Amino acid sequence: MSKISKGTKSNPVKLSRVQPEAGISSGHGGTLSKPRANGSKAQRKQRPMTSREALKGLPMTRRNTRPGEDVWAQVQWEKRDAVISGSGGEVVFEQRGVEIPTSWSMTATNVVVSKYFRGTLGTPEREYSVRQLIGRVANTIADWGIEDGYFRTAEDGETFRSELIHLLLHQKMAFNSPVWFNVGVEEAPQCSACFINSVQDSMSSILDLAKTEGMLFKFGSGTGSNLSSIRSSKENLQGGGTASGPVSFMRGFDAFAGVIKSGGKTRRAAKMVILNADHPDILDFIRCKAVEEKKAWALIDAGYDGGFNVPGGAYDSVFFQNANHSVRVTDSFMQAVENDQQWFTKAITSGEVMGVSKARDVMKEITESAWICGDPGLQFDSTINKWHTCKETARINASNPCSEYMFLDDTACNLASLNLMKFRKEDGEFDVEAYEHACRITILAQEMVVDRSSYPTQPITQNSYDYRPLGLGYANLGALLMARGLPYDSDAGRAYAAAITALMHGAANHQSSLVAADRGPFKGYPKNERSMMGVMHMHRDAAYQLDASLVPLPLLNAARKVWDDVVDAGSRFGFRNAQATVLAPTGTIGFMMDCDTTGVEPDIALVKYKKLVGGGVLKIVNQTVPLALEKLGYSAQQIEEITSYIDQNDTIEGAPHLLDEHLPVFDCAFRAAKGVRSIDWRGHIKMMGAVQPFLSGAISKTVNMPPDTTIDDIAEAYRLAWKIGCKAIAIYRDGCKRTQPLNTSLEKKKEAGAVAEHQFGARRRLPEERQSLTHKFNVGGHEGYLTVGVYEDGTPGEIFVKMSKEGSTVSGLMDSFGLAISMGLQHGVPLNTLVDKFTHTRFEPSGMTNHPDIRFAKSIMDYIFRWMDLKFLKGQGAGTQTADERTAELDAAADLAQGKLPLLQVVQGGAAGGGQTVTAPAAFKNQADAPPCHVCGTIMYRSGSCYKCANCGATSGCS
Repeated sequence: MSKISKGTKSNPVKLSRVQPEAGISSGHGGTLSKPRANGSKAQRKQRPMTSREALKGLPMTRRNTRPGEDVWAQVQWEKRDAVISGSGGEVVFEQRGVEIPTSWSMTATNVVVSKYFRGTLGTPEREYSVRQLIGRVANTIADWGIEDGYFRTAEDGETFRSELIHLLLHQKMAFNSPVWFNVGVEEAPQCSACFINSVQDSMSSILDLAKTEGMLFKFGSGTGSNLSSIRSSKENLQGGGTASGPVSFMRGFDAFAGVIKSGGKTRRAAKMVILNADHPDILDFIRCKAVEEKKAWALIDAGYDGGFNVPGGAYDSVFFQNANHSVRVTDSFMQAVENDQQWFTKAITSGEVMGVSKARDVMKEITESAWICGDPGLQFDSTINKWHTCKETARINASNPCSEYMFLDDTACNLASLNLMKFRKEDGEFDVEAYEHACRITILAQEMVVDRSSYPTQPITQNSYDYRPLGLGYANLGALLMARGLPYDSDAGRAYAAAITALMHGAANHQSSLVAADRGPFKGYPKNERSMMGVMHMHRDAAYQLDASLVPLPLLNAARKVWDDVVDAGSRFGFRNAQATVLAPTGTIGFMMDCDTTGVEPDIALVKYKKLVGGGVLKIVNQTVPLALEKLGYSAQQIEEITSYIDQNDTIEGAPHLLDEHLPVFDCAFRAAKGVRSIDWRGHIKMMGAVQPFLSGAISKTVNMPPDTTIDDIAEAYRLAWKIGCKAIAIYRDGCKRTQPLNTSLEKKKEAGAVAEHQFGARRRLPEERQSLTHKFNVGGHEGYLTVGVYEDGTPGEIFVKMSKEGSTVSGLMDSFGLAISMGLQHGVPLNTLVDKFTHTRFEPSGMTNHPDIRFAKSIMDYIFRWMDLKFLKGQGAGTQTADERTAELDAAADLAQGKLPLLQVVQGGAAGGGQTVTAPAAFKNQADAPPCHVCGTIMYRSGSCYKCANCGATSGCS
């Protein structure tokens, strides 16, 4: 395919004049739609178009704008200072006097200004306004569309420009990060975040893959490859000798990823490695990451730093820490597991049987490794290729790192996501027409990007032109369901989510077909016409299987009608894009859109902390909660009392007036600090199964499982995902990155008997001869010894702290401190109260520690009481979170996507003048082993298969 002329370079900061709305509207009645007849074969045959018809251009319609209106005047603007502080209070980014819409939060401000504004800080070339940022991207894309003949008239082009600006300005949509980085800056920008690379069974191909991956990592993109084409370590080389096998080469790939990560970008490289279940080295692949995890544990026990991204630390010294691993399994394999049958591995070079084992034994290896380290996940090959639109070209072998983009080898995908809460009307209903319109505008913009982008290799370049894959998705599903009063884990919630997804997928594909009518289908379409139309019929059938009793009629009719339109238009014109939709993790762009939840995820917590424009943070109850309560029929007074209860207790459990049957509506991904409820892991998988039939690709989502998850639970999770039609699944057992059970005699004794109760104020003396436990610690190079004397029931009654090589002042202070705490314990002060008061107090000395579960301590007191919490309270006190997690809470502004991170302090006044600090409890139990952010040091949390930071917006691989 010949390249389209690039035309003249767009002005990087040119601002739009008008704001129009584009796309094709379709009315939706109030009666239930029925499927249209497919028509005769002759009617369904694609009609060839003349060159004149192919150049006529697309008409555009307005919805959000008017001709001659200044689109930028739709919002109010103000000047702000964008400042991001690190975990130690140091400023890691600062740009003052930036121009931001007043409706955008400070979190969105900080993330957008620090991540997406182009130009060197402190120079006139540096962007200083969101007008410039959005104008740079939207104007460049609109100019491309005009120059490349996408529009019927000049007015249509300006309509598209204004409508696109409207969506971005009002936080209704955002492109993936490479678009914001590069469009309007480079002549041929790299716009894709997701890549799939092939590899062949030759040394030159293997080394080429290493080079391609390295360049992608350098520019912050992610890539995935299936290494099953590489002959196994059990097969011979052509010239004699035995092959190394894919797992050996994986060590080299992983090392390159780690070096480039630490040299260019500091974040973890985003990488996926896949091996088919019938590969002779499959058991080595399954075990390899778990083996390295155990090595890391041993290094931590030997005194190596257990933190992530620590040069020379435990995890820096072992392999396979820079990639997600997945096993490709077929229906035949899963059925063999169910039926307890044998499974055969086959040679790559000859196809002969190389090994035989029980399929259940292979699955047990998979689940045991996943229990230890979270990998490998599963990709369901039969399901993936059943829904493949281009079967006649080649199979789908691999995915991107987060598993949402699944397509041909050597392809790339640019992503964009819609903010679902922006399409919720004042009456609580979903704005079907506005949503469908936004889908059409966005997919058209993504289509315009394809020919103007650059790609890392010639095969990816050619396939991008020939197949034009796109990835439209959404964020804020969890918030939308809660606001509607629907539990995330319910049939009604899943049906509503499925209908929303079906409408998006249908609108995107219908628009793709209309573009094909104007410009012709993608080059690979003719030989894949039967395959693609078959998949389109499967999508439409799924739309008609939605439960009409659970979905509002306007939404249901719209979803069904648009799929009738897809099948009708596709049979006549074909499609411009071989792929249209995915559900990405929406990492940084979720912050940009001020989303409460990301991708297909539920909410994390009901309490958030909002950064204030003048500095400081404000604790607020998630604003979705009052919307949900109102939808459920509670009065204004009841809503006020319930939200007040949440504000005081950080949980809705036990709130006045709330009916028990409504509690599931407010269940979140993580358990509240003072609650017991959370969404069961089965609920996460069932949601994936509900929306999967309405996606070209798959879903980026890690299913978080509690620490007490068993290997059998993981096996059941994998089986459930396969049964309900998921294309892939990855699980993560909380705390699995460093599991070291406490099994001392003291703990066993404490478990055996209840803690003795006594009246507060009456001293409970320890016996003359008492058991004690001495613990050596090291905080930032300062060594000390903590001795705890215990009662007969194993509960602590006194502590002594001895510091090594310290002056008399410090020693005296610690002696006095130990005496004071001992008196408090003996007079009935609960240990958890002391833990709450003294953990995370910050003063010197502070620093890294040798304790595997306390990687960083803010002070000696912080360390002592977090150790006491772990030892005597089993991590149920405030000290259960790592210092990194609490550091994150100090700095996180939780008015952002899914990351209502708890804060330990609410700073009042902030930059406005030395306000006071007020302590507040943690709002939810974050993952115990979440890593610190590589940019600012605050604790991150999971987003899909990666992590993201709620303070500065950094991600560990997801764009």
